[in-house]
Amino acid sequence: MRNATRQAGALLKATRPRQWIKNLSVFLPLLFTINEIWTPDDLAGALGFAGLATGAALIFCVLSGGIYLLNDAVDVELDRAHPVKRNRPIASGVVSVRAAVIVAVITLAAGIGLSFALRPWLGAVASAYVLIQAAYSFRMKDVILLDVFSVASGFVLRVVAGAVALGAPISPWLYICTALGALFIALTKRRSELARAGGAAIEQRGILGAYTLGVLDQMITIVATSALVSYALYTFFAENLPGNNAMMLTTPFVIYGLFRYLYLSQTRGAGESPEDLLLGDFPLMVSVGLWLATGAAILLIYR
Repeated sequence: MRNATRQAGALLKATRPRQWIKNLSVFLPLLFTINEIWTPDDLAGALGFAGLATGAALIFCVLSGGIYLLNDAVDVELDRAHPVKRNRPIASGVVSVRAAVIVAVITLAAGIGLSFALRPWLGAVASAYVLIQAAYSFRMKDVILLDVFSVASGFVLRVVAGAVALGAPISPWLYICTALGALFIALTKRRSELARAGGAAIEQRGILGAYTLGVLDQMITIVATSALVSYALYTFFAENLPGNNAMMLTTPFVIYGLFRYLYLSQTRGAGESPEDLLLGDFPLMVSVGLWLATGAAILLIYR
């Protein structure tokens, strides 16, 4: 009994619950359409939309957990050469590769089934997410550029999932900004991995041998600049925003957050784990919180 409990706990740990914070991006469509789907006299309707978004987020927690199990099972030998990843349940031998694969298949099948039950289109998005992330685990993680695009696609599909769960049309600006922001995070992650690994880069992750710090720095600069410009344009030109351009007041929080993230990743080497960087830095958390609160307030006040 004790061994079964230990195994269950190790399997849960292997699904990386700490990284489930990424699934909060499913709620972005709910936030940025709050002025269209919520009215003070329709609280029940607002709660219904919130429930749909919550359901989609929970489904993606299930799906991402299954993908992490699959990824760690495939990367078990590489993870054993990594100073941190070797302590993960599968790499350390606490959870067998066979058990991880079996649970991953069951988890992914359950997640896809639940997504189709909630919304057919959500099922399609969930299926695309699983296919792309599985392709990343088996092949695309070893193809230069496609590796970071695959990682970034996971964030974009989460936003798409939030939109289809609500059944609400979303401004293309939200997808553009999300894609660029996700690419920024993925490239920063690669840079941090390469900088930390040093001469052992290829042993820890083969694709790192295809990159250099200089090339990654140039890519990060281009993507960060594009993300800031795109978000600024979004605050002025998106059709569902207030006509008085009040949304531009959220731009300073985005600029600060982006710069703070870049600073932490390059001076403290924290970019390898985006969730640890966000949850471990109070100024960054405050910036994100103020951005969300200010955006929601503007949309509700100037509906």
